Amino acid sequence: MLLLMEDKPMQETHAASAAHEAPCYTPRDMLEKLVAYPTVSSESNLDLIDFVQEYLAAHGVESFRVASDCGAKANLYATMGPQEPGGVVLSGHTDVVPVEDQDWHSDPFVLTEQEGLLYGRGTCDMKAFSAIALALVPEMKGLKRPIHLALSYDEEIGCLGAPRLIDTIKNKLPPVRAVIVGEPTSMRVVTGHKSILHFDTKVVGHEAHSSQQQRGVSAVMVAGRLIHWLGERQRANAASADPACLFEPPYSTLHCGVVHGGTAHNITARHCHFVTDIRALPSEDAGQYLAEYEAYVRDVVEPEMQATCPDTHISIEVYANVPGFDVAEDTDAVQLAKQLSGQNAIEVVPYAAESGQFQQAGFSVAMCGPGSIDQAHQPDEYISVAQLNEGTQFMRRLIEMQSV
Repeated sequence: MLLLMEDKPMQETHAASAAHEAPCYTPRDMLEKLVAYPTVSSESNLDLIDFVQEYLAAHGVESFRVASDCGAKANLYATMGPQEPGGVVLSGHTDVVPVEDQDWHSDPFVLTEQEGLLYGRGTCDMKAFSAIALALVPEMKGLKRPIHLALSYDEEIGCLGAPRLIDTIKNKLPPVRAVIVGEPTSMRVVTGHKSILHFDTKVVGHEAHSSQQQRGVSAVMVAGRLIHWLGERQRANAASADPACLFEPPYSTLHCGVVHGGTAHNITARHCHFVTDIRALPSEDAGQYLAEYEAYVRDVVEPEMQATCPDTHISIEVYANVPGFDVAEDTDAVQLAKQLSGQNAIEVVPYAAESGQFQQAGFSVAMCGPGSIDQAHQPDEYISVAQLNEGTQFMRRLIEMQSV
């Protein structure tokens, strides 16, 4: 479930003062700094946030935190230039996916360059975009219209931090012209992504000897039945897919990625739980799939379980519900991204991001950032030096545009 706003103040300011000469970094150097912070979603991102705030303060830029409920994580936003309408928000997330059980050939938290490729966790997804923006802060001294930086937490586990950051930006900043979400799109302009609905199903059965199936209810067997329902629903979507759809795959998917359950081969399992994500086309409602699934659980499966053993049941808990993204080509953000990138074409992507949350809040949004999603979440994740340079030119064009 997405985190809710709380009544108590959530912002902490960092004074814009520096006792020594402000540090300057190239985009590559800044990327090296950011990669060195192991901001896996299960851990705190505050060390990285501290570094960014100190760096911005050294350049005379005041920044603000929007904290998580637990206080171990924080979003950050800052404004370069005047507090005037017509600003552009550069949106990036600070968290990265885990590296455990991946076969890395270098330290994932040390930027390593080989043959024009920069290896490290988060190089592609998506610290490079933020690194470029931060490295170019010294070049933003003459802005006539602002550039806003927005860094979030917990994007990788369901875009959990962005809602309160977006709400704060909407309420605290002057009217914004456009939001550029710098997910790795190979610097191509993206105008759509699927939604994601992430939930757990927990089945409580009844234990018995496996030779006496009539006396028990196997939670594992029930879970298998439910997973089969999800698979059949996805197959039906694939069979009826519109060949003109721009998404790949061109249909909504219902995927079970993790299953845990059972005690022994000769015991009907008491417990089984599995994780599902539904990635729906922007034109569809992922909640409708969940409603169909819940109806199957409550009206068909659970009554059959309880007819054998009344103490059995199934629970469903939603952990993330990220809206899809679908924006017209003639919007301000898309036209701006096309102008800055030199792209004429537009694309859509199958993965979810924070773009839909910004759009849902009423912002004009486009996705465009350095690196390819093909390298994201992989061992030996990398971004090419060429893509880093292309992203830097994109950002310098934006600075020039906001300076006149």
